[in-house]
Amino acid sequence: MRQAVTTLTTRTRGQGLVEVTEPVARWVADQGMATGLLTVFCRHTSASLVIQENADPSVRGDLERFFKRLVPEDPALYDHILEGPDDMPAHIRSALTTVQLSIPVLEGRMALGTWQGIYLFEHRRQPHERTLALHLLGE
Repeated sequence: MRQAVTTLTTRTRGQGLVEVTEPVARWVADQGMATGLLTVFCRHTSASLVIQENADPSVRGDLERFFKRLVPEDPALYDHILEGPDDMPAHIRSALTTVQLSIPVLEGRMALGTWQGIYLFEHRRQPHERTLALHLLGE
């Protein structure tokens, strides 16, 4: 059994989904492991990870609008407002999704479905630099 670890940094443009499938897939392929388990971990509390459809961009738009309706940016609703009206909603949106994904690796590739992609879900309005930790365990 072997292990490989790295970090992947991506820049966001503000709220929304940023696909990171390709850089993650390249790193997995470079490790030369035929089978294993990949963990992708988001090292932030106001951004998260999701596996979602990567064919039709309207899916991403619908998800983004749904989360804005589900967790509104209304300072009257929250005590934690020192970092701006979008900060506490960003923490809640992150808690409702996940900061860690586990993806099987089969035949040297992530076992994602045909239309699945890995997305960093930025919940803050301002652009941020986000770091993902990748850990692959396999052979």
